Amino acid sequence: MAGYRIHGHAIVSADDRIADAHGQTPAALRNEADWVRFQAALDTAAVTVLGRFGHEIHPNVRGRNRLVLSSLVAGIERRDDAWWWNPAAAPVEAALAAAAPGGGIVTVPGGRRVFDLFLDIGFDEFHLSRAADVVLPGGTPVFSDVLAGRSAAEILGRRLAAGPAEAIDPAASVTLTVWSRRLA
Repeated sequence: MAGYRIHGHAIVSADDRIADAHGQTPAALRNEADWVRFQAALDTAAVTVLGRFGHEIHPNVRGRNRLVLSSLVAGIERRDDAWWWNPAAAPVEAALAAAAPGGGIVTVPGGRRVFDLFLDIGFDEFHLSRAADVVLPGGTPVFSDVLAGRSAAEILGRRLAAGPAEAIDPAASVTLTVWSRRLA
């Protein structure tokens, strides 16, 4: 999309889950090294795109520009707390033009439905942190296709190329791999 770069961000368990069986992010999946990098990415974003549930449970205390996905709006709405967008009623180009008219980095921290939508739209980068010692049986997968037995790496690898895995917290076995759009 001209003028925008779409960057996904997630920390997943060893089994590619972003939440436990109750839909909550467990303490075991929270990592300070990942959090610091993620917050820095949010600070540079023109807009952060997330789902309604994520918006509700993570107050926007820093007043960052947000675009919240929700089927409860008719198209694109400006509310006091954020821009709101129904992808079934308005195209992504219109939503981004409203929320970030100057273009720039669009940070996408999920949840799963938001990640699935932007897989189809096309990520320019996906920052995938992995907590290798954490397993979340029955948890929420980062992408719906994980439920069909595909790994996050396989799903991202369809359109993106993996950079080297960086040990961002060796003591907690947390790595970060940045997946980038393949050069033509």
